[in-house]
Amino acid sequence: MGPIFNFIKRYGKFAFLILLLISLYRIADIVMGVMANIFYLEKGYEIKDIATFSKFFGLIATIFGGFLGGFIAMKFGTYRALLIGAITAALTNVLFAFLAIAEKNLIYLATIIMADNLASGFAGAAFVVYLSSLTSIRFTATQYALFSSLMLFIPKLIAGYSGAIVDVINYPFFFIFTAILGLPVIFIIIYLNRIK
Repeated sequence: MGPIFNFIKRYGKFAFLILLLISLYRIADIVMGVMANIFYLEKGYEIKDIATFSKFFGLIATIFGGFLGGFIAMKFGTYRALLIGAITAALTNVLFAFLAIAEKNLIYLATIIMADNLASGFAGAAFVVYLSSLTSIRFTATQYALFSSLMLFIPKLIAGYSGAIVDVINYPFFFIFTAILGLPVIFIIIYLNRIK
């Protein structure tokens, strides 16, 4: 219990809000991400094209986004990087809504996958910097492990119902829904940045 009490003692009344931010920060990405490959296939894209754009170009975009996110966090501050990451994560989900209603087009597919991976890499790097800044020197490993577990709990819980949600509202509205899930994160970051 030491790591938990240490965290609460250091952040006081804002500890819960910080934990809420941690638990929701990647929600837009994770809830949408579980349906991405299924969506591509149902849209009629071939596996080889999906693999090329997701695993090759997407990986390059993720790595570049990670470097960019880390640089922005160090240069302009963690909260600014977190905010950019949260906004871009939500916006790229809106791009998937466009992909869902657009005609099958490999340029659209490649562009949107790379934009999503770039945003994901950026947000991931900014988030790692943020989590690292929250840990105490005495409890670094334990607190970081707890934060990482908390980060996935709510998003994975909701992501388990993604297929059922798509069945009810279809892909375009599902992607909009996942973008909306990211809005509370943006407001929490703005608030924490003001009172820090």
